[in-house]
Amino acid sequence: MHFFKRIFFLGLTLSVLQACNTDNVVVDSFEKIPKETWSYINPIKASVTVTDSTKAYNIYVNFRHTSDYKYANIWLRFHIIGPNKKDIPLRQEFQLAEADGKWLGTGSGNLYNYQLIFKDGYKFPGNGKYTLIVEQNMRDNPLKAISDVGLYVELAK
Repeated sequence: MHFFKRIFFLGLTLSVLQACNTDNVVVDSFEKIPKETWSYINPIKASVTVTDSTKAYNIYVNFRHTSDYKYANIWLRFHIIGPNKKDIPLRQEFQLAEADGKWLGTGSGNLYNYQLIFKDGYKFPGNGKYTLIVEQNMRDNPLKAISDVGLYVELAK
């Protein structure tokens, strides 16, 4: 039991330290999904204003599902719409569970949390306002057992 207490306190300490270091955070959003059913027509959006396009950013999806989620993965479709209104869509798969069905996210009760990396060290093509959009891209529509979804953008270190 002593081992688990150490792990718990280490995780708690790291969470507190991460929460205190918000200087590089540009966006941190989490939107509740009504009735835990995420439809194609309800994408998650966030805006980023880039003043120095030479800087790199890490872009994540904040994602939370219940234990009733019936897949080991999720396909998401991303859009990065720049000041010129050009859309750069990309579809990407994220693993949520191991082969044996064990969830990869951190859990509390029947909720599992993830911070899924979409772009690591991404450089926006120019200065200006960008709209980031993420939508579920699974065959099921609406997708059930999705509690919350958001975007997290930080300056890369």
